[in-house]
Amino acid sequence: MWIWILGHLLASGIGISLGLIGGGGSVLALPILVYVMGVPTKSAIAMTLVIVGIVSLIGIIPHWKKGNINYKKAYIFGSATMLGAFIGAKIAALPFITDSLQMLLFAIMMLLAAGLMIQRSSQKAANKSPEEPDLELYPPPICKYCWLWLLTEGLGVGILTGLVGVGGGFAIVPALVILGKTPMKEAIGTSLLILVANSVAGFLGYLGQVELDWQLIGTFIVAASLGSFLGAYLSQFIDGKKLQKYFGYFLIAVATFVLFQNQSAFQRKKSTVNWQHGSYKVGIIESKNIKL
Repeated sequence: MWIWILGHLLASGIGISLGLIGGGGSVLALPILVYVMGVPTKSAIAMTLVIVGIVSLIGIIPHWKKGNINYKKAYIFGSATMLGAFIGAKIAALPFITDSLQMLLFAIMMLLAAGLMIQRSSQKAANKSPEEPDLELYPPPICKYCWLWLLTEGLGVGILTGLVGVGGGFAIVPALVILGKTPMKEAIGTSLLILVANSVAGFLGYLGQVELDWQLIGTFIVAASLGSFLGAYLSQFIDGKKLQKYFGYFLIAVATFVLFQNQSAFQRKKSTVNWQHGSYKVGIIESKNIKL
């Protein structure tokens, strides 16, 4: 019972993250499902897509009312991410894509995302004033045909989403700002719509391949939805961009924990392989002795 309560309290943080910074839901949902609730990795990724997709859909409402959604850019970027998410889910079903490998890839992506978030927030603190436009947080586009890069990054983000359950708002928002020349507030609202489409496509890729605990999905959605409303309310008083630095350090902590857990798994796997190899040698020696 205490594990169930702890897991759902942490699940509310999924919605708070989505409401405040437009992303981070999958970063929290996947470790909670795997390490707190004990769900197998592949099932947890599929369940994460459902949870984050529905919570993002609910989180769209306040942004929609404020007019902070760019439907044209959501269609352009979202079409690429949907294709990538479906492909990523199919790749995850391949025999050599193990649970440990998926979690290691997840941790690596978290470390990269954390580094980028911390670096951006530090540059802003040193060089920018709070009154400057949100778009100034990021460098100007350097590509001549940015929409092509937008589609390319969308495909890559989608594949990561389907494969390891990451590549949400923390990757979509910067892409919309840098490549799509979208103001920050509009990019956050648009990213939620893209997250919904992304989650649907990725889930369809997993459908029929993994077992799903729909009761747990439902209770997690309720907890995360309550958190999203709280996050949207707090966003009126708290600058979500200022929280990116601290969220980045949090990502490092999560990634370190995941790496530690899966390092042990790989060590056990290596020991098993060595033991089997030793048994194989013993078998050969025994068979030779029998022949003699």
